[in-house]
Amino acid sequence: MSPSKKLIRQKRLQSLIRKNPFLTDSQLAERLHVSVPTVRLDRVCLNIPELRVRTRLMADEAQTRLRAIDKKDIVGELVDLELNKVGISTLTITNDMVLEKTGVGRGYFMFAMADTLALALVDTDFALTAVSNVKYKIPVHPGDRLVAKAEVMNMKEDRYYIKVIIRSEEAEVFRAKFIIVAVGQEKESREA
Repeated sequence: MSPSKKLIRQKRLQSLIRKNPFLTDSQLAERLHVSVPTVRLDRVCLNIPELRVRTRLMADEAQTRLRAIDKKDIVGELVDLELNKVGISTLTITNDMVLEKTGVGRGYFMFAMADTLALALVDTDFALTAVSNVKYKIPVHPGDRLVAKAEVMNMKEDRYYIKVIIRSEEAEVFRAKFIIVAVGQEKESREA
């Protein structure tokens, strides 16, 4: 194989992981049209850790930034957080999270995942959900790995307008818009 093809593949690998750090080696291999061992060798050459290590490193870093909510209150695993901007969390649906009759994931797990991620985004000591508008798009099942991305769309005084989209693989399964209120923030700014 020519060195240029390898360099192009490795640049593409880096780009794919930058866009979606939760891709497995087999998913990367499929997208790059190479074998899983080739992906692993490229990752080693580029000093890119395996998925489990990438996720753990991101989670450890993100949890040190939390303010409005405690890390044990997050539903799922917080893996990235930039206060007042964007956050990412993951959750794998297990058998105890589904309705017994249908085997479909209970919606309140996705709502709680989105709500706690939205709260985590707010850079204040205490915040509450004032309004939520949710849409369940596709049912989820045991084994589905959900990735939630929350983004602050607007901030006005003590109100944060946050959009959260949850995906399983590439499919959007849930979306929500929240208004989160930073409690006490308005009072503090008036006193200053």
